[in-house]
Amino acid sequence: MKTFLDESFLLDNEVSRKLWNIAKDLPIIDYHCHIPAKEIAENISFSNISRLWLGADHYKWRLMRCNGVDEYYITGEASDYEKFEKYAETLELAIGSPLYHWSHLELKRYFGYEGYLSKKTAREVWERCNTKLKNIKARDLISESKVKLLCTTDDPIDDLCYHMEIKNDKSFITQVLPTFRPDRALNIEKSDFSTYIEQLGQVAHIEIKNLEELKKALISRLDFFVKNGCKVTDHSLDHIFCTLVDEGEVENIFIKALKSEAIREEEEKAYKTYLMLFLSREYKKRNLVMQLHYGVQRNNATRMFESLGADAGYDAMHNETPGKSLSRFLNELDKTNELPKSILYSLNPIDDDMIDSIIGCFQNSEARSKIQHGSAWWFNDNKIGMIKQLSSFGNLGCLGNFIGMLTDSRSFVSYTRHEYFRRILANLIGTWVENGEYPYDIDALTRIIKGISYNNAVEYFDFDLKKV
Repeated sequence: MKTFLDESFLLDNEVSRKLWNIAKDLPIIDYHCHIPAKEIAENISFSNISRLWLGADHYKWRLMRCNGVDEYYITGEASDYEKFEKYAETLELAIGSPLYHWSHLELKRYFGYEGYLSKKTAREVWERCNTKLKNIKARDLISESKVKLLCTTDDPIDDLCYHMEIKNDKSFITQVLPTFRPDRALNIEKSDFSTYIEQLGQVAHIEIKNLEELKKALISRLDFFVKNGCKVTDHSLDHIFCTLVDEGEVENIFIKALKSEAIREEEEKAYKTYLMLFLSREYKKRNLVMQLHYGVQRNNATRMFESLGADAGYDAMHNETPGKSLSRFLNELDKTNELPKSILYSLNPIDDDMIDSIIGCFQNSEARSKIQHGSAWWFNDNKIGMIKQLSSFGNLGCLGNFIGMLTDSRSFVSYTRHEYFRRILANLIGTWVENGEYPYDIDALTRIIKGISYNNAVEYFDFDLKKV
């Protein structure tokens, strides 16, 4: 029997352990996260482990709800220690959950705790972590994790002042780059759409009264982001749409929305398709990478959404598999050679093979695996989900070109997810080698492990970093 979380954690054979030794000390590129640049610029500190761990982590919130914990101890007015203790009680029962692994990796790597968090040990862990946190700030956690570069997620109306402040601070060497995420400009069906368009116009110094002015405003903001180091864009979509109509019809839909008139579902799809195609072409001109996250049913519990708002742990997988519309969307851009480098993430794991089969139709010599199947995302961000995504990429694509892991997190200690991923990667490839499915060519294996863990992302995103 193996010891919990020892050096051979998740590693089942000798080759896997050798590959892990290659991966474990490599630096990190976190090309998609939700840490606010303001918190990095201000180098915030944390008064206790609850503030670091539980303040905005809806993964942990969901787990506590599954254990019947009252909301008072999750997002309510309970003390920080009471919240931590309830999470400790919950974690003790969370066998099979990636949170059990992540939480203990974080305790071990950042706080040197070698035991198990439970109701019995909650007070001991609480005091140990809080003592350590007295001398630790946000940037310390980033630097200790060997993060060379991270990309935040930013609205086009953001002035990026904190990114500029970080860049000008030579005492902090990690690059912090903005990501252009224009979701609110696409969400024509939302009640605050016209208000947002007015805000966008103010920031871009354009009075937006029609579609052409909207496009000019978005281009203005996109160029501002590029000037400030942006290499990546991102879109969060419930579905992938490809409803093609003429520009005049889209213009009419946009004018309706500016007047706060109701938008029909087909009109929503037509507008979003038009604007996504426009933005994609602009991304290609600037050699930007486009990320598409889709397959989400958001805010399923109306009562709790009205109480807590969005991103509180009430989202779920959607079961619509948009193979036809995804293919049509990519093809519409590819027909005129205007398809940018793109990363596709579906929240539903049944889409894995579909994604890999479709993206194989649109690869070319512009980049190695120009269209990428993004890392296992959100509800798939676990051992089974990662193995499935990696296996699908290997079966139907060229796994050695994969750009690897990201945190997709708001936490400064979630970088252990890179360790978790690299261990699973090393074990999967090591097992293939042990089974005689790939030769034990240590030079080739080293290139693959280093590539997926770090080097491929440097090349794919054209980051200003050296390969290792």
